[in-house]
Amino acid sequence: MDAPEAVLFDVFGTLVDWYSTIRDDARRITERAGVAVDPGPFAVMWRERYQPALEGVRSGARAFANFDQLHRETLDDVLHELGVDLGEADREELVAGWHRLQPWPDVPRGLAALRERVCVAALSNGHTRLLVDLRRHADLAFDTVFSAELAGTYKPDPAVYLTAARLLELRPDQILMVACHGWDLDGARSAGLRTAHVARPDEWGPGVSPRSVPKADLAVGDLHELLARLAPEGASPAAVRDDQPTTRVQGP
Repeated sequence: MDAPEAVLFDVFGTLVDWYSTIRDDARRITERAGVAVDPGPFAVMWRERYQPALEGVRSGARAFANFDQLHRETLDDVLHELGVDLGEADREELVAGWHRLQPWPDVPRGLAALRERVCVAALSNGHTRLLVDLRRHADLAFDTVFSAELAGTYKPDPAVYLTAARLLELRPDQILMVACHGWDLDGARSAGLRTAHVARPDEWGPGVSPRSVPKADLAVGDLHELLARLAPEGASPAAVRDDQPTTRVQGP
């Protein structure tokens, strides 16, 4: 693959591990409150409300609402379904957890190495303040962040990807979109961007089978392999990985 002019990254699941943080927060907060919740399934239930909530905005059924608003609404729904009562402060603390998710192990150094070669940015459904907080907390080496709120809708609406291309003053085909989700890569492809799938087999929890195998122009196991595939001829993958073992690329 020819080197792109910019590489855009999905964030939730692709760069940060939402499951572990939300599971651990749920365990801590519910135990403190004296209520019984199985934290792993709770985290999954909450995340599964994500796409239906976004579709309400994409379809025009409701006005644009940012992630904090949507997370609070869907949290209330999940707690009601489980028959769990939590106070206002506990609910707000759970929502705030999405601002301090942990990165996958390859991400901080992988992003920094990529940024030495090419423009690197977030293109996320998360709102700007959320992305800024995640960048600082998880040490995400972006040149800039693009939130879907700039387009007034959510991925995979093509308007989100085209807004980022317009602001970068690039053609869509000069941009590579990186994500672990097929729906995101499909949206990017429909807008004319090139695509790369990075595998995150533990996104929905350890040992949980991936929900799909996305179609993409390039498929890699981590960000170090992505850089090795995009690096100019003669670049040393060993220098990129700092003596970490290399996982075989799945093929474009």
